[in-house]
Amino acid sequence: MRRRSALGLLTAATALSALPAWRVAMAQPAFPARAVRIVVPFAAGGVGDLTARAVASALAERLGQPVVIDNRPGAGGVVAADTVARAEPDGHTLFLMSNGTAVSASLFKALPYDTVADLAPVSTLGVFDIAVLVPADSPHRTLAQLLAHARAQPGRVNIGSINVGSTQHLAAELFKSSAAIDAQVVPYNGTPALITALRGRQVDAGVEILGPALPQVRAGALRVLAVTGERRSSVLPDVPTAVEQGVPGLVATSWNALAAPARTPRAVVDRLQREIAAAVASPGVQQQLRTLNVEPRTSTPEQASALLKSDIERWRAVIERAGIPLQ
Repeated sequence: MRRRSALGLLTAATALSALPAWRVAMAQPAFPARAVRIVVPFAAGGVGDLTARAVASALAERLGQPVVIDNRPGAGGVVAADTVARAEPDGHTLFLMSNGTAVSASLFKALPYDTVADLAPVSTLGVFDIAVLVPADSPHRTLAQLLAHARAQPGRVNIGSINVGSTQHLAAELFKSSAAIDAQVVPYNGTPALITALRGRQVDAGVEILGPALPQVRAGALRVLAVTGERRSSVLPDVPTAVEQGVPGLVATSWNALAAPARTPRAVVDRLQREIAAAVASPGVQQQLRTLNVEPRTSTPEQASALLKSDIERWRAVIERAGIPLQ
């Protein structure tokens, strides 16, 4: 009986392997079979949340299923990422990944998931600039002037940022090391507090995402000395990058991407990537993202994965060099 059972299983397996590919594909569950959920590690109303919502609306039209936003802020995005890492790997649960995901991988002593092994990046959505800012009445009109002042007054220059461990805080530390200056990084509890400190001349300069500071720049209260991306900002094309101004190591941008749980079938990942790319390319989404000062930019899964891995290593080196305690 055991021999017959084994022979029967072998015969069935052989028969299945001989089926045409289209008949095997028909045996797989359809995707999407129900609503798709995007778990967002930020509160409603922020740039990351609004980016996800803009893409979700267009993506729903293309998938023919609702795409809902599930906001789970806090803990450096760990709760949201763990939710997706543990989800069924069928493409119906996605994670709004960001450079903060890479920071968390380097900043926490231990995580309940493996950032690289348990998440499968699908595509980037967009990037947004980080800027070096000064008060409008600052005597430093260029990045070179600020650096010259910092080198002439070692330990006397204060650079503001937001919360310790944030991308902006680490970008400020990267600024110090890349420019080889002895300066103090002063973290504030959020962007409004940092802007107040800048306008009140409590700090000499600040490192912040450009979008939230842009109204102050346009109102003439703050001035941008440099952006830290690989290219100039589309909204401030006359402002040179830090690299253009002689600080080659100061390259840092914020970004968002969508990721699925690891072991999601490649066919599902590829379908998601195609539909995300088409959604982001639509005129309506392009306009919404640019209004948020997000430069729309999609990628292949491999490119998104490479970006995540490179950022993990980049921020790990910054954290170690700055001596920031692991959480």
